Amino acid sequence: MTSNEMAKLAVAALEDRKAEDVTVIDIREISPIADFFIIASGSNQNQLQAMRDAADEALYKAGVKVQQVEGNQSSTWILMDYNDIIIHIFSKEDRLFYDLERIWRDGKKIDISEL
Repeated sequence: MTSNEMAKLAVAALEDRKAEDVTVIDIREISPIADFFIIASGSNQNQLQAMRDAADEALYKAGVKVQQVEGNQSSTWILMDYNDIIIHIFSKEDRLFYDLERIWRDGKKIDISEL
């Protein structure tokens, strides 16, 4: 499965759980750690957990296993590492605070329809 296909699956799963402001950043040209960062926000911890579970289930069913997960039931930032894609799920407040879009601004923001 290509990283584009993985990103599409993850974005669809996140959006299915009403993720807000889903952003995909292509970091292939600037970092060897992954091809894409997927960043999404949720309103509360239950939604964040639902987003995490939905993304993990969609990728798992496609044969892609998570390598590492940071964050737990009470976290307001969850990181899911699938080697080629890294998913960041934030509360709105944490997303503003960490501002990964600014940190990774040298990456190319991808329109989700282009994946």
